[in-house]
Amino acid sequence: MKTDVIVVSSKGAQMETALSQVDKVIEYKGLTGKNALHLRLLAEEMMGMMRSITGETEGKFWIEDEEDVYQLHLQAITRMDSSKRQQLLSAASSGKNESARGLMGRLRDFFDQGADEDVTSFSSSLLYPEMYEHSSTPSLDWEWSMMRYESVLFNRIKQDDTAAKEAWDELEKSVVAKVADDVKVSIKGRMVEMIIVKKMN
Repeated sequence: MKTDVIVVSSKGAQMETALSQVDKVIEYKGLTGKNALHLRLLAEEMMGMMRSITGETEGKFWIEDEEDVYQLHLQAITRMDSSKRQQLLSAASSGKNESARGLMGRLRDFFDQGADEDVTSFSSSLLYPEMYEHSSTPSLDWEWSMMRYESVLFNRIKQDDTAAKEAWDELEKSVVAKVADDVKVSIKGRMVEMIIVKKMN
């Protein structure tokens, strides 16, 4: 099943409609308890990330499900280039984006800065280029997966990598990392898509 696609804005437009659609899915699918709570929570985290994007951006939100696996999709055209981003950030007293912390903050930062930026700036913000790879899917340019991220961190921790330990601690504090089974980010040209995957018990 695929729900209607709802256009949401970083300024907050249609976000309540998107969350209402999540509630309808919960009701229609008969989800209860933790399953219902987790799906709603993941959608709220996704909307929170969208709301914190610098400048005015629109994204498309929808949900797909098959055999108790739910996918929350957020797709947006990146509109920020380096000069626009620098101009906006220079207006802040610190001259930098202080909120780009935590898993969703860092993923949001990539939506924010746009595909004009060298993609390695995103991979380095999440540590280690091997976490962010050329896509094996012909229609995509790049893809990143939380599962791969966790795997790379785990291997680096075994090598006593301090930065990896700090990143792991940060990941463990993430609501999304605790609740979601995977988070995927892919790029095709200037189109960025995030998919949060949740398997229901």
